[in-house]
Amino acid sequence: MPFSLRYVLAFSSVAFLPLASSAQQAAAPPPPPVTVAKPVVRDVVDNDEFIGRFQAVDEVAVRSRIGGYLNEVDFTDGALVKKGEKLFVIDQRPFVTALNEANAALEVAKSTQTYAEAQFNRAQSLATSGSQSVSTLDDRRREWLTAQANVRGAQATAERAALDMEYTTISAPLSGRIDRRLISPGNLVQADQTILTTIVSLDPIDFYFDVDERRLLNFADTARKLGKDLQQGGGGVPVIVTISDPTAKPFTGKLDFAENRIDNESGTIRIRARLANPDLILQPGLFGRVQVEASNTYKAILVPDEAIGSDQNERVVFVVGPDGKVSTKPVRPGPRLYGYRVIREGLDGTETIIVNGLMRARPGATITPQMTELPQERRDTPPDNAATETPQ
Repeated sequence: MPFSLRYVLAFSSVAFLPLASSAQQAAAPPPPPVTVAKPVVRDVVDNDEFIGRFQAVDEVAVRSRIGGYLNEVDFTDGALVKKGEKLFVIDQRPFVTALNEANAALEVAKSTQTYAEAQFNRAQSLATSGSQSVSTLDDRRREWLTAQANVRGAQATAERAALDMEYTTISAPLSGRIDRRLISPGNLVQADQTILTTIVSLDPIDFYFDVDERRLLNFADTARKLGKDLQQGGGGVPVIVTISDPTAKPFTGKLDFAENRIDNESGTIRIRARLANPDLILQPGLFGRVQVEASNTYKAILVPDEAIGSDQNERVVFVVGPDGKVSTKPVRPGPRLYGYRVIREGLDGTETIIVNGLMRARPGATITPQMTELPQERRDTPPDNAATETPQ
């Protein structure tokens, strides 16, 4: 081979070695960026969650106290009514006649009483002078007393007729929302039997739910620490109730009643919470979830749910060391509070954990940590499910 050709080949091989090495270095990707943070450490109180149903504090089936034909309906179906507001009118003509008749009978009885009293006074005067026998005086006294009794009877009849006349106008016995009319004008109403409509109160409103024996003891203990009794007034333990509408804010209230015994078949006891409902959002029959305090205050370690991963049958979090290397730590999750998941075991709160980008990290790999600070409470998460723990 000519010398010039060998020189060119040798120079080419030497010249391309640094270029290949530089290309390999340029192709090596940098460690992936991953968001990391310290866990939130704060004082918390565990909550238990139950499903229950709202129920009106007061509910009335409106009936008529007298019988007769319905003449008027003076409300709009489904409207809000106030106590004393006129709802129905029974045909008043028969009751006007009865009242007039009773008043006339009362006038007759009063007239008879006046005459009997005068006769008695006259007989008493004559008997004193000896011109009237004692037996006649006794007869006049008996007639006067009978006339007085007749006046009292006629007065009672007139009052009853006036009361029946008053009952022809049926008013709302309480304030609340009225149902539709269940009978139309012209129909016969049976006294104390025919249901005309129903009314339920709305503010405040009650929430009933069932509690098992174990958690009942926790609630009773919490109530005792508040200096109250669970059955009498429900212990005053604060509660938070949420409804199925995710946009509705939670409603707050307090326990105010518990039944006096545990059901033998279900092993549960029914408890009631009372909540203010000024906007009338809550309706009787609506389902909801109630959260009740189930522990004393303690220091808890909180992490986002998205920071918890799975390793076979274990729950783990990804911890980043000072050198940027990733390792895993098994944890035991607890309930959700303040938008985070409580970590029962596995962390002490000083670790730096991956909170976003778990898919870009693996144990033993090096990452580029991007530090962030978690807020004490998250508002951009679904409502907490404090009664449900993540499977171990």
